[in-house]
Amino acid sequence: MNQRGAISILGAALVGLTVLLGSTAMGIASLVLARGEAQLAADAAALAAAPVTFAPFGTERTPSEEATFFADANGARLMECRCDPDPVWRSRVVTVTVSVALPWIPVPLVGVTATASAEFDPTVWFRTETPEAG
Repeated sequence: MNQRGAISILGAALVGLTVLLGSTAMGIASLVLARGEAQLAADAAALAAAPVTFAPFGTERTPSEEATFFADANGARLMECRCDPDPVWRSRVVTVTVSVALPWIPVPLVGVTATASAEFDPTVWFRTETPEAG
């Protein structure tokens, strides 16, 4: 083997290493972005469903349907919603879990999940008094 062949093998190895490192970096970046999207969708779904557990608030949907609507609108799929309707005038916490599919994995069941909770207290929401100006 001459020097020209050795340099070609070394060059091919460097190109392969560069491609491997680049694809790994892109995969990690995709995971980080998907995690952020999942958390955003979970937050939106929980915040949307929380007041609907007490009253419909301009929607005909159930709290779970409202969470599904907002998860879908943010590119996620609702996995779980602990958001039962409760007409009692007390504070309640809604917890949702969503999943966002990873774009570079062709299997739709593989994704990044996120969970978010939101508290709704109807007594605060419907308070009629205004704070005093200080």
